[in-house]
Amino acid sequence: MFHQILLQIFQKLNTERTISAAYHVLRGKRSGQTIQDIGLFQLHQYFGLLPKLPRTTFDEAVTLFMRYSWLNVQDSGHFHMEKLGLQQAQQTPTFFFDGWHYRGNEHVFFARLSLIVQSLSHQTAVVRSFSPISRDPAIQTWVRSFLQDHHYLQGHLQQQLLDECTSVLKNIPVSDGSKQLVLYRLSGYRLPGWTWQQLADNRKETVLDSQLAFIETLHILLHDVQQNNDYPLLKQVAQGLRVKILLTDSAQQTAHLYEQGYSVEQIVQIRKLKQSTIEDHFVELAMYEPNFSIGPFVSYEEAEKVWQASKHYQTKKLKILHEALKELSYFQLRLVLAKGEV
Repeated sequence: MFHQILLQIFQKLNTERTISAAYHVLRGKRSGQTIQDIGLFQLHQYFGLLPKLPRTTFDEAVTLFMRYSWLNVQDSGHFHMEKLGLQQAQQTPTFFFDGWHYRGNEHVFFARLSLIVQSLSHQTAVVRSFSPISRDPAIQTWVRSFLQDHHYLQGHLQQQLLDECTSVLKNIPVSDGSKQLVLYRLSGYRLPGWTWQQLADNRKETVLDSQLAFIETLHILLHDVQQNNDYPLLKQVAQGLRVKILLTDSAQQTAHLYEQGYSVEQIVQIRKLKQSTIEDHFVELAMYEPNFSIGPFVSYEEAEKVWQASKHYQTKKLKILHEALKELSYFQLRLVLAKGEV
């Protein structure tokens, strides 16, 4: 699965960026460039899927792709996909990740659920002392509050949660093998969850591929839980984990000042940041705030020229577009590309 995901990302970035751009997407880098790439090349589902991905693992995959003649990488890091690589990418399955909105929080959901299941299992067995599956104080505090709010000692919570878990796993459109990934990771009284290595060996794949299949299953499950009123307990376990404000914290601060009437130059002075950084924030606003207008910075006619040039040269590379439209600044070009076609 990891190689298939990489092929899909490389296909979207083909000739436009360096191979490192794909690495930053998977790691969820919060830089202006990566955030913009997410929007420009529609990479939302892959964002932050593997925040701890070692560079060596990524580079090994790139080397393999080059050996297979799927990828051609220059010394500068820029790349293009060979015909065989494009064919391979077109044969990859459709994945249903939602990295952009969860950004690793699916693991918080599962940590909460795992500790709840473990706690209820021991309570049913009348065993009050056990080593918690999660050592995270925030997770433990949250679960303790959840259990108390639902009067878990009365014994009704166990059946209700079991019914919801059974129902959602039955209904989500994933393979039985993917459902087993979720079930086998849970721990209970005298029933430890499987390790990633055990799961990978059972599925005859790498640990990384098993982890990605697990993440995809959680994203699908969370989507179903959020869209359906039949899972009140699971919806509560998932509460607060889906990212709603898509701007970085720093961009939000810039947006607040802009709404108060300050210009780009004034915001640079107030925030004591480089102008390029503040411009990055405005590009974020153009990309992720539907009500933000780029009109004060670039006219409709100028925006139309940018998109005509982008189509003509079949690129979103700023250097090429700037050579064609020297009267426009790089900032203006970035705003137009970020806002989307007029």
